[in-house]
Amino acid sequence: MTATDPVANLQTLIRCPSVTPAEGGALSALEAMLAPLGFTVDRVKASEAGTPDIENLYARLGKDGPHLMFAGHTDVVPVGDEAAWTHPPFAAEISKGELFGRGAVDMKGGIACFVAAVARHIEKNGPPNGSISFLITGDEEGPAINGTIKLLQWAAERGESWDACLVGEPTNPDRLGDMIKIGRRGSLSGKITVHGVQGHAAYPHLADNPVRGMLQLAHALMNPPFDGGTDDFQPSNLEVTTVDVGNPATNVIPAKASASFNIRFNDSWTVETLRAEILRRLDVAARDGALRPDRKPVAYDIVWADRPSHVFLTRNNALIASLSSAVESVSGQSPRLSTTGGTSDARFIKDYCPVVEFGLVGQTMHMVDERVAVADLETLTAIYQTFIARWFANAGL
Repeated sequence: MTATDPVANLQTLIRCPSVTPAEGGALSALEAMLAPLGFTVDRVKASEAGTPDIENLYARLGKDGPHLMFAGHTDVVPVGDEAAWTHPPFAAEISKGELFGRGAVDMKGGIACFVAAVARHIEKNGPPNGSISFLITGDEEGPAINGTIKLLQWAAERGESWDACLVGEPTNPDRLGDMIKIGRRGSLSGKITVHGVQGHAAYPHLADNPVRGMLQLAHALMNPPFDGGTDDFQPSNLEVTTVDVGNPATNVIPAKASASFNIRFNDSWTVETLRAEILRRLDVAARDGALRPDRKPVAYDIVWADRPSHVFLTRNNALIASLSSAVESVSGQSPRLSTTGGTSDARFIKDYCPVVEFGLVGQTMHMVDERVAVADLETLTAIYQTFIARWFANAGL
């Protein structure tokens, strides 16, 4: 195997069954690719009570600036029903021009291509005029507690700093070259519990049904809309994702009802202002709701989920222009600059340096028969190689 071949790189990585939190040999395989290229490789294990230990990898080539980081993850989601796969999920078989396997798109494919791009850059030009690093976690598909966030802290404590980062997540919706992510919406979750009085359904005057109060509060959370969107982001959107009373009996009014919600929010808000607005809506609905006239205000409490994700937008011209021009020159596509979709580990990296995301087409990620076109692996490698050269040429601007 040669590191300049993205197909061989990807087959090696897919054949490592690195379902979160298992390392599965994937980081060892990546280390074996990077060390011969001159990278110094560190394997970093992170721990926290109540969560599985996670193995991570940090590798650096060069000692001086400018310093370009490539970030990603080798962990993958479970395969689901293995019998439903056309090809075994960890066999990395190629059929009709497509390479099948869990992680092919999300996101071992991006890692394989960036390794190949760096190897080709070195083969053609020698080491870069600066430094390149790989920051690779085994915890992106899991709770994301012992992965990127702790690896960044570990590296920074040792004096590492970066000028820019490219995350190799699958950003393209339909074809390679469609989209570069230059930011992400924030994410905030919580759980509301409405307290009532349990009783017989035939004697409602002796009880207080918390479901009625929950309907009032849930409606207030979802209507009216929080905003109409901004120049760079979609409108903020809240969804009630679970409702539960824990009551198996149809003739019993339950004692309490709970509901969980998640809101993806734009740069009109911060976590603090959004929490304040949600509490305002809940308080108004609890006091003024009409479903239970002549009753006391709805009694509720709320618990906010840990680790909300903050909204961010990257405005680094050298980074965005270098990547956009590389995508267009290789693929012929003029990529859209987008902030759509969910969260990624870029939400942690943005606190250390400007960050953008670009990778493969994401249509089959997390699905049975996850797969990537072999031709796309070569194209993405060429894009990454062009980007590396252009970023180092533009980094001083």
